[in-house]
Amino acid sequence: MDSLYLVGLAVLALFAFVLAVVLFNFFGLWLRARIANAPVSLGKMVGMRLRKVPVGLIVDNRITAVKAGLDVRSDPLEAHYLAGGDVSHVVLALIAADKAGITLDFNRACAIDLATKGTGKTVLEAVRTSINPKVIDAPSPNMGGVKVKARVTVRSHLDRFVGGATEETIIARVGEGIVSAIGSAHSYKEVLENPDRISKTVLAKGLDSNTAFEILSIDIADVDVGDNIGAKLQTEQAEADKRVAQAKAEVRRAAAVAVEQEMRARTQEMRAKVVEAESLVPQAMADAFRSGNLGVMDYVRMKNVQADTSMRESIAGGEKPRTEGT
Repeated sequence: MDSLYLVGLAVLALFAFVLAVVLFNFFGLWLRARIANAPVSLGKMVGMRLRKVPVGLIVDNRITAVKAGLDVRSDPLEAHYLAGGDVSHVVLALIAADKAGITLDFNRACAIDLATKGTGKTVLEAVRTSINPKVIDAPSPNMGGVKVKARVTVRSHLDRFVGGATEETIIARVGEGIVSAIGSAHSYKEVLENPDRISKTVLAKGLDSNTAFEILSIDIADVDVGDNIGAKLQTEQAEADKRVAQAKAEVRRAAAVAVEQEMRARTQEMRAKVVEAESLVPQAMADAFRSGNLGVMDYVRMKNVQADTSMRESIAGGEKPRTEGT
């Protein structure tokens, strides 16, 4: 009997210890939730601790939601935390949407929060953009003739936020619409005189289809004349004609050089024939000496005539002639 009594006391002591630990760790949170009319049972708190869920985070966000008039249970908050979501952003987004009269249920808010994870955006930002539209600057597309800068006012479309195209798609579509609107104009003067024509034409295309945003307005911030396309085309044509003319001139120059080289070759050929003919003169003179047709005195007179002719040409500044036998 004594041993059973001792075992019973030990069990009661252990139960009392566990109860004391639970009360010490969770009583403050339990009491705060109870006072705020957002009760969370001690059993659920113990289960959260065992699942490594921050009890204070869940309880505080439930209290915040209940105080704002939203009955959000602790179990969905805990499930969203375990899924990797941001519980605080979800609760604040739900409160903001409710105060602004925007329909947003808990599951949709959780889906948006998980979809924007790691993108630098949050579900709270999506709701705020839906309440307070933001302005996206659409840079001027490269059109050459006219430069247009547009400002696009958009707000988040919460029903299409998950799976909808991003801001980059809006900017690309607006740029494409601007190019189309300007291209359909008869002249650039129409664009400069009626810039609102561009915004009306672009808005009529429904560019926010299948995107996470709703386009409220497209305002043309600046319209400016860029490069003169006509003058640019004329300049490019003139440059092309210049290159063609240079190519033709190069062909003619190459042909002239070839003809010049051919004439030089023919001149050298004729000179070679002259040298060949001159080389026969001494041989002919030798034959004349042997045959007696040319005497020594005749040769001396010929040399004197050649010397006299060379001297006169030298005095006159002429070229010195070739002499045989030298």
